[in-house]
Amino acid sequence: MQIIKELPAGEACADSPSVSLKVERRVLAKRRWRGQAADGTDFGFDLSAPLKHGDQFYFANEQRYLIEQLPEQVFKVAYPDPREAAHRAWQVGNLHFPAQFTDGYLLVENDLAIRQMLERNDIPFEEAEEVFQPVVAAAGHHHHHDHDHDHDHGHTHSHSHDHGHGHHHH
Repeated sequence: MQIIKELPAGEACADSPSVSLKVERRVLAKRRWRGQAADGTDFGFDLSAPLKHGDQFYFANEQRYLIEQLPEQVFKVAYPDPREAAHRAWQVGNLHFPAQFTDGYLLVENDLAIRQMLERNDIPFEEAEEVFQPVVAAAGHHHHHDHDHDHDHGHTHSHSHDHGHGHHHH
């Protein structure tokens, strides 16, 4: 088993063949986990910060190994215009759920509480299956616009409480 403690420093050339290691978002959010790449290679991860979808985490025999996050069931909330988007984002963001914002829609976790909230607010949504990369708001860090790609910002620490116990004490 290959133990991965940090991302490889050298960039492999982009035309090397890549092997994906498929992983669920909840597993990917952890710093210690195990997975198996598509070619059968076993990897153990013991990281200082969680990996992200598309990260290249290993390079061997001229092959790049990439993280491929599995799509999951999410609710897709389309918004007609930016003002509406801000309002929806506020309604959803108020609940401290993981959410991902794109130009035309918002993705949120497929969760019963969220479904009820959307229905109660008459917010139209559809169920979709997407690679979900939510912005997890860490208390007091609301600067998500610093795209300097060093992987040790704490933006990806999701608090791994699974369903329904999201009582956030501020």
